[in-house]
Amino acid sequence: MTTPILTLEGVSKSFTLHLQGGLSIGVMQDVGFSVAPGECLVLGGPSGAGKSSILKMIYGNYRCDVGSIRLQDGDAVVDVATAEPRRILALRKHTMGYVSQFLRVIPRVPALAIVVDAARETGLDEAQAIARAKRLLSLLNVPERLWGLPPATFSGGEQQRVNIARGLAPDRPLLLLDEPTASLDAANRAVVVDLISEKKTAGVAIVGIFHDEDVREKVADRIVDVTRFSPAQAAA
Repeated sequence: MTTPILTLEGVSKSFTLHLQGGLSIGVMQDVGFSVAPGECLVLGGPSGAGKSSILKMIYGNYRCDVGSIRLQDGDAVVDVATAEPRRILALRKHTMGYVSQFLRVIPRVPALAIVVDAARETGLDEAQAIARAKRLLSLLNVPERLWGLPPATFSGGEQQRVNIARGLAPDRPLLLLDEPTASLDAANRAVVVDLISEKKTAGVAIVGIFHDEDVREKVADRIVDVTRFSPAQAAA
């Protein structure tokens, strides 16, 4: 049996509203699933159900209240829920990637350099990184005339394609995708589907949120409805 790259067990999360007298709002309760190499698990459910919160807990942006988030890191297993910040930063560099709907970069850095730098993070040399970056930008229909310009000058769709290229450039065992195709047209959504399939073939475990039903159906090996983890559902 294949060892999962990621396993969540008994994960719960609440937020404290300090402007409301410290009121605690439960968001997720008893979240549990695992993801194997080469598998794409899609988080389903309506907007506001907590899908992005789950991704942020896996990535270490949010701390869960209880439970474990066990990530295979080489021969070691790290519990992201209790790991020190420096350990989480190391996991982000070598083990887990994250692609959101938003591109956050240094304003004056050219698009090609952004993707090249990302490719080098997991061991590619300069020539390999440049070749991979050029391939991804070409596949994602970012015009070559833009590669030397900072993405801050690009349209929203062009920025997102650079964002996707940057996220897919490194070779990390786990990839988290938070609606990466939300601002893309049909042609570029199809390219992203193909690139996700390449990652799966290479043995990457993927946890994703996809607004587009056609993308979700093409990439998902399993869909987990996160409404089953809502406190209201548990209390029913």
